[in-house]
Amino acid sequence: MKFILSSFITISAIIALLVNAAMAADPASIATETQTNTICPITGNPVDPAITLVYEGRTWSFAKEACKTKFQAAREASLYQKLGGKAAIDAAVEAFYVKVLADDRVKHFFDDVSMDKQRRKQKEFLSAAFGGPLPWTGKDMRKAHAGLGLTEEHFNAIAENLVNTLKDLKISQELIDQVVAVALTTKDDVLGRPKK
Repeated sequence: MKFILSSFITISAIIALLVNAAMAADPASIATETQTNTICPITGNPVDPAITLVYEGRTWSFAKEACKTKFQAAREASLYQKLGGKAAIDAAVEAFYVKVLADDRVKHFFDDVSMDKQRRKQKEFLSAAFGGPLPWTGKDMRKAHAGLGLTEEHFNAIAENLVNTLKDLKISQELIDQVVAVALTTKDDVLGRPKK
């Protein structure tokens, strides 16, 4: 049990670092749907336009072949990719909000929320949190949930709906445990508790 807990803490710390690093990313280091990046996302140096990799429909450019290799290895090792990448995150978020909006414990929090925007932001956040290549550009969790009066019961209801969604999608228990570990790293911020 101690090994599992320490593994979760390690994974959580790594993912938190990835999200923080992604949040500070130079926009020129991000490939868009229509243009490649001009700054290497690994070194921060100008790219060599001959060194590219297409990942999820975006063409990424790199300063050196080693950077491309490192980027590709990071994608393959990420929880994001292990879950199935963009398509899987999109499907999971859609199914997740069906459950959340049917859950009397939490559905009232979404009465005045644009669910299209909420789904889009949740997909972006989870993608970044799970090690996807695009940075999170929205509010931090503390600001996003401030003043909502969320309690432990609400957090647990959301976590329960997330776990049940992943089970419905036939995600392995090992990956579900990693997702839960990431979710737990946000708990104090979501509930407005003092930072540890």
